[in-house]
Amino acid sequence: MPRHIVCLTFDFDTMSPFIQRGLTTPTSLSRGEFGVVGAGRILDLLASRGIQATWFIPGFTIETYPDMAQRVVAAGHEVAHHGWTHTPPADLSREEEEAELVRGNETIRKLTGRAARGYRSPSWDLSPHTIPLLLQHGFVYDSSLMGHDYLPYRARHGDVVERQKPAVFGPETRLVEMPISWTLDDAPHFLYLRMKTHIQQGLMPASGVLENWVDDFVYMTRGTDWGVLTYTCHPFVIGRGYTMLMLERLIEKLAGLGAVFQTMEAAVGEYLRR
Repeated sequence: MPRHIVCLTFDFDTMSPFIQRGLTTPTSLSRGEFGVVGAGRILDLLASRGIQATWFIPGFTIETYPDMAQRVVAAGHEVAHHGWTHTPPADLSREEEEAELVRGNETIRKLTGRAARGYRSPSWDLSPHTIPLLLQHGFVYDSSLMGHDYLPYRARHGDVVERQKPAVFGPETRLVEMPISWTLDDAPHFLYLRMKTHIQQGLMPASGVLENWVDDFVYMTRGTDWGVLTYTCHPFVIGRGYTMLMLERLIEKLAGLGAVFQTMEAAVGEYLRR
């Protein structure tokens, strides 16, 4: 019998990506602070629909907003790893990256009573060391790569890519990859961000994004008997009024199309059993 899973995931970053980019003026920080307002709205919406989601939370957010982080746990949602300072691993040395993993997991363990099973790279940019480190520290899955849209797969390690030669792929590992896409992330569509060297325009109409997001699910149902589609949202982005209405409509439309809503950990478990 066909079964099509939707993972609603929320990167509860608050101010951490602004700080990482050096945007520490009061106005920039307040944009991240709005994420706490958005998180409350999202939790209420998910509770009203009986949906459990996965929240990728940097250690910075957990320690800065412990009450809201505890609300996420109390509501039964999965808490997964999203760094401590929201620094992309590709910008870190191996030692710095491992320190981020350890510190973030210690914070998650204090919050939830256990280490995180899943990891999502800040800015979706892994380093050559990330996958071995995730395996070393007991992670079951990653959600940072884009090698498929509807099917989990095993992450590789040790690919060799040179400009003038064919790629040589490394072996698959036991780490499950739960693929994502910038097209199914709210930030490129809605987040206006002005940097010294560039502007991220954002500010797209929600109706067009909603249509795209629903159509991606529809296409999955046509092409697969079993699949997983992951949506990535940020409370300080999706938490605005008009985008919250879009999220409500997305849930309603997907439910009407037969979507099964699960945490990423539950979807990974189903994939492994298959």
